[in-house]
Amino acid sequence: MATTKKPAAKKAAPKNETPVEAPVVSFDNIDKPLKEIAKPKWEYKDRLYEMTQARKPLVYSIPTRHSAKVPLLYFDEEKGYNRELRYATNQKSCFVDEQEGPVTMGRIVFREGVLSVPKENVALQQMLSLYHPYTKQGKITEYNPVAEAEQEVAGIEDALEAMNMAASMDIDQAEAIMRVELGSAVSTMSSKELKRDLLVFANKNPYLFLELANDDNVHLRNIGIRATEMGIIKLSSDNRTFSYGSTDRKLMTVPFDEHPYSALAAYFKTDEGMEVLNAIEKRL
Repeated sequence: MATTKKPAAKKAAPKNETPVEAPVVSFDNIDKPLKEIAKPKWEYKDRLYEMTQARKPLVYSIPTRHSAKVPLLYFDEEKGYNRELRYATNQKSCFVDEQEGPVTMGRIVFREGVLSVPKENVALQQMLSLYHPYTKQGKITEYNPVAEAEQEVAGIEDALEAMNMAASMDIDQAEAIMRVELGSAVSTMSSKELKRDLLVFANKNPYLFLELANDDNVHLRNIGIRATEMGIIKLSSDNRTFSYGSTDRKLMTVPFDEHPYSALAAYFKTDEGMEVLNAIEKRL
């Protein structure tokens, strides 16, 4: 019996495929850093340096080179070691390891507490602004008009806040604050005298005034003092015990080595003390 052959299957027509090229890897830039870290650029300008001490001599010289008596070293974190400093007028750097050839030593002299350095003297400016030990210790500083203006503005704003608060303050709180400043003399002052002294105090010392105005203990201390002066409560002669003025019943014992009225102010903040405080305020 003859077998019939099946016709061969037709091959599919090849598709037009785009050849893919293998990526080419280059090792030419392998030694270069991925991202260069830009160092801050030094600003070329005239600079003024000041001594920070309260009393400034007419003429004062600071060390200009390293010695065993006065070490002038700067620890370089990038290099990992101390670098010797030396101010030389004919060198472009204040580091000894960067100076070349013969050096001409210079002096650094403050007159009446200040020293002006022109923009051309970069080595001295960088030594005083960045590296000198006296700068690190806060003995000398670069004059910064922007920072000084910010401090002055903050001081003016605090003074305005203190004066506004003093002008609108009630007489009881004013008495509490001025009692800290004047003591028992406030008991004999009129309300006008008290208000005047409060405004003067807020104008002269706004920082202390604001601190006292925001301190709850100042008001509580004043209530305790007034209550003692009026005989509502009594303080023993040894400043150790508070008691009721009418019944001599013990109110509280002052802890050892603590101011009696500070301890009384703390007592007024307790649950028991708040009831006593309300009773005293009604009688005041």
